[in-house]
Amino acid sequence: MTDKYVIARLEEKGHRFEVLVDPDLALKVKEGKSVNVDELLVGDFIYKDARKGLKASPESLREVFKTDDIKQITLEIVKRGEIQLTAEQRRRFAEEKRKQVINLIAKNAVDPKTKLPIPQKRIELALEQARVSIDPFKPAESQIEEIVSKISRVIPIKIAKAYVSVRVPSEYASRVHKLLAQMGEIKRQSWMNDGSLLMEIEIPAGMQQELFDRVNGVTKGSAQIKIISVG
Repeated sequence: MTDKYVIARLEEKGHRFEVLVDPDLALKVKEGKSVNVDELLVGDFIYKDARKGLKASPESLREVFKTDDIKQITLEIVKRGEIQLTAEQRRRFAEEKRKQVINLIAKNAVDPKTKLPIPQKRIELALEQARVSIDPFKPAESQIEEIVSKISRVIPIKIAKAYVSVRVPSEYASRVHKLLAQMGEIKRQSWMNDGSLLMEIEIPAGMQQELFDRVNGVTKGSAQIKIISVG
């Protein structure tokens, strides 16, 4: 069997259903993302044994899924069933999810003592030290809280928000406003007597340095940026 498609399998009410699917798109479905079902589905059949080419009966499909729509059934099998990945596919997906988790933690967490972001390499080492297992089939976002709790046993870390004030000259106001709206939630904004724009924004605490770098890049260093609080 080519690694361009894999078997998704669901067993329910004494029946086994299998369908051939694209592994990358199947993983996205598992994460709750929307995909093009025509691209997800390989072939036009629901099987009871895909390797033997034995098709599931229309009666069994209607009994379990209450429909005989192949696309709808395919989504249900992938969402509720198991994806039969090869060892290499599982390794690749696990590594990709690990990188996503590390990136998300770095953006959202800080050292509670210093209030400063934690380097990705330190987070990676903490994952190894705490022997954290990352589920390749669950969205990275849904795993962060539990993972941070586990690695907090080996490094000081917590999920936090940073409240930041940014004051920029009028000629950069529009561009910086758009940038900040993409990075976090603008809580307050007001025009000052000198024509500058003052904004207060809440961002994931690990993005403090990124905010400094990006705003200063746009304003050529003319912005006034101050961390009001982290917590």
